[in-house]
Amino acid sequence: MLNYVWIALVAIGVIAAASSDIYDASTNRYRNGEWFEVRYDSISAEAGTVSFTKEYFDHFYDVNMGGSDTLVFPATLSSDSVRITLGAETPEIWTTIAKTAGSEKRLDAVIRRHTDGYLFVVFPITSLVRTKAVLDAVISYSSLAVTISLALIGVMAFWLGIMKLGEDSGLINIIARVMKPVMARIFPEIPPDHPAIGAMIMNIAANMLGLNNAATPLGLKAMEELEKLNPNKGTASNAMVTFLVINTGGLTIIPATAIAIRAALGSKDPTVILMTSFFGAGLATIAGIAAAKILQRLKPYRIEKVAKAAEAENK
Repeated sequence: MLNYVWIALVAIGVIAAASSDIYDASTNRYRNGEWFEVRYDSISAEAGTVSFTKEYFDHFYDVNMGGSDTLVFPATLSSDSVRITLGAETPEIWTTIAKTAGSEKRLDAVIRRHTDGYLFVVFPITSLVRTKAVLDAVISYSSLAVTISLALIGVMAFWLGIMKLGEDSGLINIIARVMKPVMARIFPEIPPDHPAIGAMIMNIAANMLGLNNAATPLGLKAMEELEKLNPNKGTASNAMVTFLVINTGGLTIIPATAIAIRAALGSKDPTVILMTSFFGAGLATIAGIAAAKILQRLKPYRIEKVAKAAEAENK
């Protein structure tokens, strides 16, 4: 399902970009083929500067840079072309034309006429700017995803090995025993010896140790057991909502995936996030549990309302 979502997002991006490019082409936003006039002041045989006023630029491109200042750029002149070196004050349209032509630092133009210190030039044809940008981004980030994934293999293998040792040594069972009194307070409606309690404890303990793959089937098993106790089949019970909130809070002692990504991207200290991640996820989990407990006591959200409605419908 997620693949379809990504494909749809890419398709929407391409369609939106193509629509914008069609509009730009219909209005000739980049003035393809039109002559642009610049003043050329020679410094040496081939080097000099080109200049023009913001007012002229605004009129030519139908934009609003504002002001009447003159913009000056270094330039190199040849017999039939001029190469303009771009700088911090380069107008956005020129920057776009230069990037589309293959360079962010210079803009090449063909000289159509050279007279009395003025050049009449034509810039490279610019089209499909946004469509190319979207497609380039898709290709670039696809390549980046593969690079990060390959770099993650080693780090993830190491951490999963450490976690597997913890699992085999009984560390998860120790955490489960410690958590059992807390779980009895959070889920008072679930019998202490019910299989749902054990599955939830094992799921939460596995998540806290970063064993996401091991936690998933335990979470599904816990939901299956909670559904057996649910008087309103097909409607999430208070216990199911609270359990989902705990999972969403993401309380993790060792965020192995985040550490691996930081290491893959060249972080000098990838484990520096341990305390902040635990603190942030802990607050999120506490806030989520508190919200679930408060809302389930409010009249509009009471599960009894659903039960009574179901009984009335059966009668």
